[in-house]
Parts: sequence; C-alpha cells; structure tokens
Amino acid sequence: MTVPDPRAWSVRSECAGTRDATRLRRAYYAEVAGRYWRRPATEAEVDAGDADGAALELAPPRGQFVVGRYGGEAAACGGVRLLDARRAELTRVYVSPAARSTGGGAAVLAALEAAATALGAARLVLDTRLDLIEARGLYVKHGFRRIPAYNSGPYSEIWYGKDIGTR
Repeated sequence: MTVPDPRAWSVRSECAGTRDATRLRRAYYAEVAGRYWRRPATEAEVDAGDADGAALELAPPRGQFVVGRYGGEAAACGGVRLLDARRAELTRVYVSPAARSTGGGAAVLAALEAAATALGAARLVLDTRLDLIEARGLYVKHGFRRIPAYNSGPYSEIWYGKDIGTR
C-alpha cells in the first residue's frame, strides 16, 4: 500500500459513537494505558477506560468530537468540551501510529480549535502525562504553554493552555 500524500488529511465533526470514532478511541486507550502500565492493555482494561461515557458527551451544544481521515482512512481523532463560559478542554487527541508525522496532529488540533471557538471559548486547556512526549511536543509546537493545574485527575501530570480569542 502506498502512503497517501500528507495533504490528504480531512477532519470533520463526527459522533463519538460511530464505528470509526469508537475504533480510534479504543486505540487511544490501548496506547495510553499500555504505555502507563508498560505492557499491552487488555481488552477488559480498554473497555473500562472507554466505559466512562465522557467521549459521548463531546457533542453540541457543549462539545465536539472530530475524526481525521488520511487518504480516506480514519486515522486520528480528538474532542473538545466546554469547562466554563471561557475555557474549553481538549481530550482524546490521537493519531494512529501508521499516520504519525504526516500532519494529522496539526489537522486535528486546528479542527478542535475551530470547534472551541465556535462553542464560544477564548482559551483551550488540556492535561496530559509526562511520558506522552510526542503529544506534549505537538501541543508546544502549536502554541500551547504550561499552565498551573486546573484539575486533579489521577493521570494528570502536566497542564497546557492556549488563548484562542477574546470574549
């Protein structure tokens, strides 16, 4: 199979419960859990991680979920949800390993920033783990800067923010 042209990314809003979105969310959980535990995540662990239902809350009027397609194949995803009148939080940002370094992360971030702006947010925030070095690099490359903790999740180790407009 030939690799699609990097300009072949398209990112669109999609219900987090579609087959492609669910597959990508599960791949996200499998990767982040496996890296955390330093072993492959089991199906039961992925099921548990995806069972919180939070991804399904990434829908208007308070959120948005997007799926990125590379050469027509679903290969990336991410969500944004309003935390309050001013801030929106990025979550579940993922690019499949085979599609990394092709511009997918940038394409998903641009779509999520546009979605957050449309939701009325003036600032994007996110939390992540220190071991997710690639994700941290992506965020910094696209204008996110370290901020004080805004939550206390068990897997939250570093926080980032970015102003995206004024209110």
